[in-house]
Amino acid sequence: MKNIRDMKDTKEQKLLKKEWEQLLKSEQRIIQKQVKKGPSFLEEKLAKYVPEKLQGMLDEAFYKAFEVIFQHGTEIIEKTYHKEEEQRQYQVNEYAVNLQKDKKSMRAFQKQAGRTTRKNMAVSAVASVGFGLAGLGLPDIPFFTSLMLKSIYEIALSYGYTYDSEKERLFILKLIEASICRGEKMQELDAQINRFLVHGQEFSETEQEQLKKTAQALSEEMLYLKFIQGTPVVGLAGGCSDILYLNQITAYAALKYRKRFLTVQQQ
Repeated sequence: MKNIRDMKDTKEQKLLKKEWEQLLKSEQRIIQKQVKKGPSFLEEKLAKYVPEKLQGMLDEAFYKAFEVIFQHGTEIIEKTYHKEEEQRQYQVNEYAVNLQKDKKSMRAFQKQAGRTTRKNMAVSAVASVGFGLAGLGLPDIPFFTSLMLKSIYEIALSYGYTYDSEKERLFILKLIEASICRGEKMQELDAQINRFLVHGQEFSETEQEQLKKTAQALSEEMLYLKFIQGTPVVGLAGGCSDILYLNQITAYAALKYRKRFLTVQQQ
């Protein structure tokens, strides 16, 4: 006959298994969507009109935005949210899940991450409309990059992780690159991230190498929308694209941080 502890372990294992299976289903939906994603109607129509030098300008703009934030801007970003409060909430959630091990306590981390994401999406919506109506394409990149990193930082805190070490910055940059890539490239990057999460396999790139890759991936994906965003009023469509990309990036990041959390819980 099983003792009480064995019964509890069985219940916990069943809960973790169910959470893991649901996460894998969500993961597959995201991956399949990006793998099947082809050129948009806008990309096909604007390809011949976009200046060749714009790609290089976008590359440089994203690279500089990341570089400046990593070197000098993280403390400024932290002033836009309550880091200590986020960390305390994680500790409360961690205590609850260790005590109760039920669905509600297990989902509390996800709920906390979701609240911060929705808040940042609202900020992005207001700012993107303003940039779009003003016809500002390149100038909004530092703001978009800051808000993107702020969102990921808050997601990380929701699951008990930091973001200011080289290892964590590299992980965040890899998440961003993977989230917006398509086809086999997305599958390859997702596999690298999973090997890091589940097996602890380190990434081969240095932070600077990955920073360049992530900047290039962002510029390639957002090239056409940033092109039309440079046109006043018409640029509203390009400005609103920031909201869509922020949602895409943070959804993938939240999924992977949750996978990281569940991996630890199963050990």
